[in-house]
Amino acid sequence: MTSTETAGQPGNDSEGPVGRADREAGAETDPDAAPQFVLPLVARIERAEPPARTDALETAARAVLVLLSDERSAGDGEWAAAVRDWQDARIRKVVRRARGAEWRRAEALPGITVSGHRAEVRVFPPVPLDGWPKDLARLQVSGTELDDPEPPGAPAEDAPVLWLNPDLEMSAGKEMAQAGHAAQLAWWELSEEERAAWHAAGFPLSVRSAGRAQWEELTRSGLPMVHDAGFTEIAPGITFAVDGVDRVRALPR
Repeated sequence: MTSTETAGQPGNDSEGPVGRADREAGAETDPDAAPQFVLPLVARIERAEPPARTDALETAARAVLVLLSDERSAGDGEWAAAVRDWQDARIRKVVRRARGAEWRRAEALPGITVSGHRAEVRVFPPVPLDGWPKDLARLQVSGTELDDPEPPGAPAEDAPVLWLNPDLEMSAGKEMAQAGHAAQLAWWELSEEERAAWHAAGFPLSVRSAGRAQWEELTRSGLPMVHDAGFTEIAPGITFAVDGVDRVRALPR
């Protein structure tokens, strides 16, 4: 689970969990040998009404789950080959921002728009690193800044919590990509039946910044962790801990 910077995609280009083939085969498989893909996400950020930061983080995390659970991403679906190739290599996600006409052009491309309280994130099927659609490639990738007007409340007790390392300072775009990595780790922990139950419930989850003492405990807990190699914005290390995946298993089926 690493992070890297790809030329032409600074700032929010984020490489997360190792690919599916690498997880199954262990260190003998080189994820760099496979064709490299990236999962594009576009956040709608209008100047007059930007979303709250936590809302955007949670919406980006759910967008990744919605893409993974979509029937077009499985079996013989139209996105299935791209999703398989993406998951068999290094897992990359890039968050770009759009508003006005840019957002309308992005919505015209094949993908899925996921809405939060006020946040909107559109996720697209994976594309080759050098094969971005023109209307996405032209969007800004760096400098996405959002704030929480009020401190977010306590996380839901009946859903997974994606805990952010409190010692890190990242742009909102990079944090959104990292939250997406964390959600994907939670997805990989579940059976098909458990994934279906989470999907049916609307993928409830919370993203919160951990307290420092809490973070120390989380990093020693054996929970799934998102690691970043430190090529952009931050030094190498853990960015997110994925807690409460077992709560999905308690959902009605």
